Amino acid sequence: MSLSGWLREGTLRPRVRAALAGAAALLLAAVWFPLWTITMFAGQFPEGIRMSVFAHKLVGGNNGADIQSINILNHYIGMQEIHAASFPEMKWIPFLLGLFVLLSLRTAVFGKVSQLVDLLVLFAYFGLFSLGTFWYRLYTFGHRLSPDAPVTVDPFTPPVFGHQRIANFDVYSYPGPTTYALGLFALVLVTLLVLEWRGARTDA
Repeated sequence: MSLSGWLREGTLRPRVRAALAGAAALLLAAVWFPLWTITMFAGQFPEGIRMSVFAHKLVGGNNGADIQSINILNHYIGMQEIHAASFPEMKWIPFLLGLFVLLSLRTAVFGKVSQLVDLLVLFAYFGLFSLGTFWYRLYTFGHRLSPDAPVTVDPFTPPVFGHQRIANFDVYSYPGPTTYALGLFALVLVTLLVLEWRGARTDA
């Protein structure tokens, strides 16, 4: 069978379908852990102030008090306050994760290669779009500064990944467990697709 024919009409082997159903558990667990974590250090905050971005909420360190500290600092440089409402994606990301769980289970039940390909393409688009949107939100926060702010700083984009010096703060931004789980899910989809293709060629 040709590659195009296999993609249209091929079926998944039982062990691949079982692995796909198991991989869906990664998406269920993703809701309970942070997508991203941002930590800021300065002389007045030697232990750092932290903010964790979940799929559906923002959580500040120090029992939530760090969000208020961050917003106070943002006020001094003219940046808008950070709230969950500032990230409208949080309203639909949990629903999309649930949708991908259902699509994964549907693919595991019906066992069609074409469904696995569709799932991979849709999930890749979701991941790239979410990452791009996150970067855009950070860009917007750092470039729409009030000209009447008590402290003037040049427009900036907080780091998506790694370290950046902003004024007198060292800002560190890194993916959380949920982002790694989503990346692992995508890797599982790619691996299963490659293994199935190799198996189909061997059987042929």
